[in-house]
Amino acid sequence: MPYIVGLTGGIGSGKSSAAQLFEGLGITVVDTDAIAHSLTAPGGAAIKPIRAAFGVDFVTEAGALARPRMRDLVFADAEKKRQLEAILHPLIRERSTEMVRAARSPYVILAVPLLIESGNYANRCQRILVVDCPEELQLERVVARNGIAAAQVRAIMATQVSRETRLAAADDVIDNSRDLEHLRHEVEALHLRYLQFAATGE
Repeated sequence: MPYIVGLTGGIGSGKSSAAQLFEGLGITVVDTDAIAHSLTAPGGAAIKPIRAAFGVDFVTEAGALARPRMRDLVFADAEKKRQLEAILHPLIRERSTEMVRAARSPYVILAVPLLIESGNYANRCQRILVVDCPEELQLERVVARNGIAAAQVRAIMATQVSRETRLAAADDVIDNSRDLEHLRHEVEALHLRYLQFAATGE
């Protein structure tokens, strides 16, 4: 297995922007959110078990997961959330493992939104990188980006570990409270360190 850097951060912190910058440097990024989307797209491997467990109302006519309906359900019912996770998580773990093994870059970025919450993923990583910014900035960004109510964003944030817990688990932290150029500088500096770590096995 290659050297793995786990990338995480709260909603709206800028994980995706950081991942894209690493990708631009020639590093393979394995994104569990993207895997989940592919599994729940038309014809995805998770669609048949989701239809069997939740019914046809949770699958669109095109054969994809009916995301808004499922989101409302799992936010309101913890048991249904566990049921969905029991379908998705093993498939995501299997696919992410395959993609990491197939990577040919000096190290791999494994992007997992709930990396800290899931010991399974954290245990696979040699280092944990947290993209961080103040919680109010997270809130502003998500409201502007997704057009959803601030209360809904706060509810999502409440399901994630606290900022303090995330930072305490980090080996490296990117401050993403400024502009894209600052983020690029931070990513490039870490890239040089990770190349060295991967070469020496630190």
